[in-house]
Amino acid sequence: MKKLLLTLMCLAALVVQATPIDDLLERIDPGASRKFKIELKSAPRDFFELDQAGRRVVIRGNTWVNIGVGLNWYLKYYCGIHLSWNQMRAQLPVVLPRVERKERHETDLRLRYDFNYCTFSYSMAFWDWERWEREIDWMVLHGVNLPLAIVGEECVWRNMLLRLGYSEEEIGRFIAGPAFLAWWEMNNLEGWGGPLPLSWYARQEQLQKQILKRMSQLGMHPVLPGYCGMVPHDARQRLGLNVSDAGLWNGFQRPANLLPTDERFDEIATLYYDELTKLYGRADYYSIDPFHESHDDASIDYAEAGRKLMAAMKRVNSKAVWVVQGWTENPRPEMVDPMKAGDLLVLDLFSECRPMFGAPSIWKRELGYKQHQWLFCLLQNFGANVGLHGRMDQLLDNFYAIGHSAIGTKENNAQSSMLNSQLLKGIGFTMEGSGFNPVMFELMSELPWRPEKFAKEEWVKNYVKARYGVQDDNIEKAWLLLAQTIYNCPAGNNQQGPHESIFCGRPSLNNFQASSWSKMKNYYDPAATLKAAQLMNSAAQKLLGNLPPSGKENFEYDLVDITRQALADQARLQYQHAIADYKAFSIESFKQSSKRFLHMLMLQDSLLATRTEFRLGHWTQAALCCGTTPDEKKLYEWNARVQITTWGNRFCADEGGLRDYAHKEWQGLLRDFYYPRWQTYFDALLKQMQAQQHPQPELLGGGPNANKTASELFALALPQEVKIDWYALEEPWTLKQNNYSAQPEGDPGAMARRVMDFLKR
Repeated sequence: MKKLLLTLMCLAALVVQATPIDDLLERIDPGASRKFKIELKSAPRDFFELDQAGRRVVIRGNTWVNIGVGLNWYLKYYCGIHLSWNQMRAQLPVVLPRVERKERHETDLRLRYDFNYCTFSYSMAFWDWERWEREIDWMVLHGVNLPLAIVGEECVWRNMLLRLGYSEEEIGRFIAGPAFLAWWEMNNLEGWGGPLPLSWYARQEQLQKQILKRMSQLGMHPVLPGYCGMVPHDARQRLGLNVSDAGLWNGFQRPANLLPTDERFDEIATLYYDELTKLYGRADYYSIDPFHESHDDASIDYAEAGRKLMAAMKRVNSKAVWVVQGWTENPRPEMVDPMKAGDLLVLDLFSECRPMFGAPSIWKRELGYKQHQWLFCLLQNFGANVGLHGRMDQLLDNFYAIGHSAIGTKENNAQSSMLNSQLLKGIGFTMEGSGFNPVMFELMSELPWRPEKFAKEEWVKNYVKARYGVQDDNIEKAWLLLAQTIYNCPAGNNQQGPHESIFCGRPSLNNFQASSWSKMKNYYDPAATLKAAQLMNSAAQKLLGNLPPSGKENFEYDLVDITRQALADQARLQYQHAIADYKAFSIESFKQSSKRFLHMLMLQDSLLATRTEFRLGHWTQAALCCGTTPDEKKLYEWNARVQITTWGNRFCADEGGLRDYAHKEWQGLLRDFYYPRWQTYFDALLKQMQAQQHPQPELLGGGPNANKTASELFALALPQEVKIDWYALEEPWTLKQNNYSAQPEGDPGAMARRVMDFLKR
């Protein structure tokens, strides 16, 4: 009995001594925590340190998150293990590689932010706790200590509106559906995708509390959603409030802005924070983005609005900081200039391309953010579009130029630049979609810990070795080629996110970008991605059976992704062949070239079927799992389908330009949504050519063309775009409920080889 009691006491002591990093290690590889010694040490600067104590590797740091960064550094550069979105589990070596010489890294960039509002809808709309737990582990390993935490904001608003006298039905018309909550939260739209079932509110409240609890255990500072002045657009009639009508956003009715001069402004703001605090507690940081993507309104006193919003936040926590997105016109200088230094933190949302401070940019503000602290952010991805993309040189240049940005022609500008450099407090990941291009986020995460600018080529070689656990010449050549081309979108090119796949755009005679705002501009030769795919496939034949488990998983993901990119780029060339054949009126050649394009599209579908991450089913199945009744499942699946296709109703899709903004090169979507569009289009072009070859009798002689002018006849002689009601073709798919599996099918290596063999023909 005494032995049993002693054993239980020892086990209890071990449990008490376990750290959040020990728990993380156990999730990575059960039993792994016994191989490490975790030491939390106070220090004036953020740091992590790698050391050795007997057979155990020591990881020290002044916060749990910084220790997590040290763990990730050790796994990558000592063990050849890279943990990322496609894989957050690994088998560590039985005996860990020794740290022969103590390695220490320090930084003054103490704030590392994560997430864009859009991420919560484009990527996380249907996540459960298991998926969120993996994401929080990813955040720890990559240094995030300031995550945006807006899950369950709709619960706060529901409680608040009920207290204001709104009915459940009215609330349902105001709060958006699960796939569109981000744009409701940013004051862009009302109600689209709803109404939300009551079970959704209960689910999200519980999920947010789990998220916040884990973040608290790790010493993170969650950024909770603050009050931005939003009210339902009918608040003037419904509550007698003095509001500014925000009008439409891409065809959607926007919520109204409660004017700061309204006598009930403080009451309603306080009511919001009361409900927020009841559910989720107080925060040190609140995200507030008033007047997002809206034109200046003469009826709004922006300075007073800023003062009132800040005062409402400070009543909750006098030391709290307002976090605001630096995006287009925001933050408006007249709103933030009067604020005290230290009260505002600006996210320079697109620092790698259009920084508002530092490098030259179409958005550059000569005086930067003046007295306010700010973060250098990587946006990288828009609409969660699939595709290889990055700005490696521009990212490094813009980041390391900040320290020298005091150079200026005018003294006040130079002083302002120096001040803005000193007020840089960290970095941020502000992607609209998560889970793509891990190489760019790995690079970004290391910048705070690398004080001197470095050569990207050497970094890429080390990244590849860490990601696959081996060194291979063909893999190195492939990635260095990608780093010089598709991952090196140059300064001056304002493209938003990846080069969009030709498969995903509504067909026309001049297809280029799929979405309305991507600002695509060619910057790499498609031969580069083809060569990179060839090199990866050459390496695959030799390595796939010999890689360590984590390396094999990463390699298969990248093999599919790079081969996918090569096929999409070659399909863009094939499309041009088909259109050239049409314009040349070469009917038989057009039949062959269009047939080859359609075959390439279906080949892409088969390739992507081999990985869960590229299957439509991983998105739709997650949506279905959120539902507790058939009606709920139907609503959530409809949300999932609409967001990635038409985005809105007919007017918003066509006139608002939102269709295909969140397009995806995914298995299932290619086959059932994009293929019918292209097949319909090519059939229409062929039918048009055949009709011109054998015109109807009524079109001859005295037909409708008899009285046309010479210029009108000349225009008719040119290739004519066929007219197709695309929305009528697209909407039926959004209403279907056919099942899409998330389970991979086929062998990635074999399917990639099949694609490459086809491209040789």
